[in-house]
Amino acid sequence: MKIHEYYRDTANICLNGSLAALVPTVMIVGGNISFFQNKEIMILTLPFLVYSLISFQIYLFRLKQSIAIGINMTKSKSLYQSLFDVKQLLVVYLNSQHPRLLLYFPDGHLAGEIKKYRVKGNRVFELTKTFALHNFHGQVIGFFKVKGKNHLKIDVYDQNNVYLGCYEKKKVSWMKHKKELLDASGRFIGEIEGSSFYMDEHLLDKSKHVVGRLRRGWMPLEWSPIFPEPNTPVLSFWEGLTEKDKLLRMSFLINEYFIER
Repeated sequence: MKIHEYYRDTANICLNGSLAALVPTVMIVGGNISFFQNKEIMILTLPFLVYSLISFQIYLFRLKQSIAIGINMTKSKSLYQSLFDVKQLLVVYLNSQHPRLLLYFPDGHLAGEIKKYRVKGNRVFELTKTFALHNFHGQVIGFFKVKGKNHLKIDVYDQNNVYLGCYEKKKVSWMKHKKELLDASGRFIGEIEGSSFYMDEHLLDKSKHVVGRLRRGWMPLEWSPIFPEPNTPVLSFWEGLTEKDKLLRMSFLINEYFIER
């Protein structure tokens, strides 16, 4: 899914919402004409009509964005080979019936996605809530198994089910949590610190050096023809991290988008 296809899909979601809001409107009008014949009852249709109109306007706006991006990306081919090879990825959350976290290269091509993982007959995966990281070919390249609530733990595995480590979120006080990263041996290798009021998460190593960052509102201007939303979150990784290092640290995205939301 290229980025213009994402905007097309979000436009269709808005269109479906607009049409769905007309259903109770028709039912109220039809019921009133058939049984009540009371003008005051027609006021009940106003919230649904307003919602339908707003959703339709958003649909038109998103559709226009999709067309413009598609023109900018005409016949373009991605130069990137792997989502682990780039320093920056753009993060887009698709809030649908089956939510997905889409990761994009700066050129607008899909780098990968994170979504819920289900395997029939596999009890190991059934006992826990599991998410999988897919590359742009649709191949699974990592697993994130979520455990606990008050003391959240996300175990990370590579594509061969080799345990890499985990993300732990512990409650320190009523408003504060400690978010740590541990390696396969249980040793502390880093933590996540960020703001409670806006998206700016820092990935720190054990020496408190920043090795990664997720922030909103800092997208480079040259990306705007492909990503028209300036607040599109950007995930950055510093040089020196291996693929397994990045995969382990990407576990915080599960908490950020699938649990805290």
